[in-house]
Amino acid sequence: MKKLATLTGSLFQRHYRVYCRACIGQFNTPKLLTTYSNTAFKQQPVFKQLHSTFSFHKRNMGDEVKKAQEASPNDEDTIFGKILRKEIPTNFIYEDDQCVAFNDINPCGPKHFLVIPRKRIIQLSKAEDDDEQLLGHLMLVARKVAKQEGLDKGFRIVINDGPQGCQSVYHLHIHVIGGRQLSWPPGCS
Repeated sequence: MKKLATLTGSLFQRHYRVYCRACIGQFNTPKLLTTYSNTAFKQQPVFKQLHSTFSFHKRNMGDEVKKAQEASPNDEDTIFGKILRKEIPTNFIYEDDQCVAFNDINPCGPKHFLVIPRKRIIQLSKAEDDDEQLLGHLMLVARKVAKQEGLDKGFRIVINDGPQGCQSVYHLHIHVIGGRQLSWPPGCS
């Protein structure tokens, strides 16, 4: 953020927190909605930089929760099965005989990719002891791809498990998120 702040000066710093809160719906006051939906304001360089840099904040967590509540581990096939069979075109950023990695289509950070095993494991809590080597391999691939993607300053690994863990696709997958300062604790909204 320091580098971005120096690019646009104090105007960036003044609008950064308000913009992020407005985008994620924490402050929906009429004044903010008017300011941030104002066409003239959107033409200013500071808005364009804020919007392009932090547009991932627009992810609607309510939709993700709804998807997780509606998803079923009993589904015979998942979107990841279709991706693995190449029925859905995907650019893999990593591929081997045990897993693949690709960018998330709904990123929550500047860098957000998924690592998924070729073998369908419905969820982490349902993994078998025989999956130990594969699970370790997924973690090592996450580390390798994070380095390849330039996440040298750190990243977060997330595995959602079950409806309350917000798992919306019942094929184990590791989210790797980075490229910005992440906050702690996660998921406490």
